[in-house]
Amino acid sequence: MEATREEHASVLPEINTITTADLFECLRSGWKDYKNAPAIGLFFSAFYVLGGYVIVSVLFFAGEIWWVMPFTVGFPLLAPFAGVGFYATSCLIEHKEKVSWSRVMTCALLERKRQVPWVGAIIVVWFLLYMLISHAIFAITMGLTALTNITNSFSLFFTPSGLAMLAAEVVVGAGFAFALFSITLVSLPLLLEREIDFITGILTSVRAVMLNFGVLMIWAFMISAIMFVSMVPLLLGLFISLPVLGHATWHLYRKLLDAPEDPKVHF
Repeated sequence: MEATREEHASVLPEINTITTADLFECLRSGWKDYKNAPAIGLFFSAFYVLGGYVIVSVLFFAGEIWWVMPFTVGFPLLAPFAGVGFYATSCLIEHKEKVSWSRVMTCALLERKRQVPWVGAIIVVWFLLYMLISHAIFAITMGLTALTNITNSFSLFFTPSGLAMLAAEVVVGAGFAFALFSITLVSLPLLLEREIDFITGILTSVRAVMLNFGVLMIWAFMISAIMFVSMVPLLLGLFISLPVLGHATWHLYRKLLDAPEDPKVHF
């Protein structure tokens, strides 16, 4: 197997249309991949879950527990960050290659010199921008009540101003999530597999979402519901949902775009 990637640019794939039946097939395939390599799935999920614990702990001890609401809405925006490990694993399984820690970690490390980090930077900036806007929404809707210690006054969330704030947080968070969903759904696995610049990858992803808008909105809703339910039991459900959805996204990518002209695994 080649240890390095081809230098020439890859041919842009054609975008296909999919059905809702394909979504459930991808979930089944994602679950199958997770069962084939559970340790790798748990490993990459652990970074995401532990990061969540750290952020919540900082908010709690800093007395800024109200931030947990926007954090809960915005935290899934970072999920694509964990995708490289899942995509690499699914790619190896797909080509009937041996799945090993060295192969998957080599892939993850090699990506730091390619195009994926650019998309990762966009994800981080997008998350920070959402948190900034979320803070502004809190200040605008809560007014002088923002001076109250929310940690000891949760009843404020059930006032008209508090409910308006919660509704605005959810709507704005959904908008940010949809935009990030559109630019990362196809771009991350595409950049992992082929020699394409990140702008082209993002534009291809957006085109794929627009071409399959209705079906992929169902997929986005499914992801959101699964992620939020998984976060309820102290984020522990993410140890299952995150790998399954990560692997499923690889299979969805396969259905959305034509197979590569070079079927070899490059890591």
